[in-house]
Amino acid sequence: MFRTHEVKDLPSVEIGTKVTLAGWVHRRRDHGPLIFIDLRNRRDLVQVVIREKDFSATEQEGLKEAIRPETVVQIQGTIQARKPGNENPNIATGKIEVIAEKVVIINSAATPPFVLDDPSVVVGEDIRMKYRYLDLRRERLQKNLLLRHEVVRAMRQYLIVRDFIEIETPYLSKSTPEGARDYLVPSRFQPGKFYALPQSPQQYKQLLMVAGLEKYFQIVRCFRDEDTRGDRQPEFTQLDIEMSFVEQEDILKLIEEMYIHLVKTVTPEKHITFQPFKRLSSAEAMSKYGTDKPDLRENKEDPNELAFAFILDFPMFEKKDDGSLGAVHHPFTRPRVNNVEELKITDPLAVLAEQYDFVLNGYEIGGGSMRTHDPKMLQAVFEILGHSPDDVQAQFGHLLEAFRYGVPPHGGIAPGIDRFVMILANEPNIREVIAFPKTGDGRDLMMDAPSSISEQQIKELHLRIIK
Repeated sequence: MFRTHEVKDLPSVEIGTKVTLAGWVHRRRDHGPLIFIDLRNRRDLVQVVIREKDFSATEQEGLKEAIRPETVVQIQGTIQARKPGNENPNIATGKIEVIAEKVVIINSAATPPFVLDDPSVVVGEDIRMKYRYLDLRRERLQKNLLLRHEVVRAMRQYLIVRDFIEIETPYLSKSTPEGARDYLVPSRFQPGKFYALPQSPQQYKQLLMVAGLEKYFQIVRCFRDEDTRGDRQPEFTQLDIEMSFVEQEDILKLIEEMYIHLVKTVTPEKHITFQPFKRLSSAEAMSKYGTDKPDLRENKEDPNELAFAFILDFPMFEKKDDGSLGAVHHPFTRPRVNNVEELKITDPLAVLAEQYDFVLNGYEIGGGSMRTHDPKMLQAVFEILGHSPDDVQAQFGHLLEAFRYGVPPHGGIAPGIDRFVMILANEPNIREVIAFPKTGDGRDLMMDAPSSISEQQIKELHLRIIK
């Protein structure tokens, strides 16, 4: 048995109990015949006392050489109370210590390329990303990942008790025009054809509504080949929600109540500026604040203030740089018109959409819409966007075919998890709340990705590399 207890359990263990612990050497202090080490087990610390008199001369020399920061050790010893005046109020185990009787060096550690236990030491991002497994040992990152875990757990629990079903959707899908560039995966069995990694599960979740599931959610990974920045990554995580037989108000109410619950449950030290959440039209937001994701905090110096808002009444269509029309959200969004005939005779740039964005402290943390469930309306939207009937059939025929078999009114929303946790953690970018993020230019320095592939792989995938 590697250990009988985790460090976090020790404060409740009776004095005099023999324990076996395992973890990392966090710090070491030599005091003549005594060696003190702080043993780290995940994010908890306990002081271990190694007394010279309890070990042979050979063992003493070996321990002095081998026990260094980040070495993995197993300690067998006895819990005792610290002497009055020697307690450490800064850690949970500060009133006790472990007197070592046996020390096993499981794996010694090389000197880390940067200091792990001093948050004041500034470390370059490239070094942190290259040695991310060491970076993640630091208290800041451990706290961030624990916070993320608590947020996701609270989301799941909230939705499950409200009769939502968690369903996974495929990562290997079809490339369709939905905004950003797709990441493409070549097919070995279908030469010249490609899968696409999903920018979101948009079509799958709508098909789940066709399937009659009615209330779906998923903590889902999404992929977009776009320029990175502080609050954007090539792959990111969102809470994906879709519901049948609802209107916009039902979805906004669900999200508002859930996020109030999340804040109270996970970060009770935070306070929410507006309850109910502020609502602005996109035109009003642009007019008053010059942005459709305004920072509505009353005191922007207060790190515990959360100003949630919904931005509504977006245009359905927008003119792109080349003069063609594009969908502001995506083509599956329901236009705010009474029927197909009204859509066809109305100036596209004057049509509003049943779309809503969810913003917090100057960041867009989610977006959604009511979906078009009338196949004729969806076909008309594609035509306005310049798609030919043949193109629509090639790109979206599977969805239109599904809609022939009875599709309910439905809508959804997809709040981002990375940005929300970033704001809760008061971090400057989402890389600080993702276990293994990419750098600003989309590279994984730890795994050295993206990387070249072998000539054999290129041949098997029927590719040709143009240099």
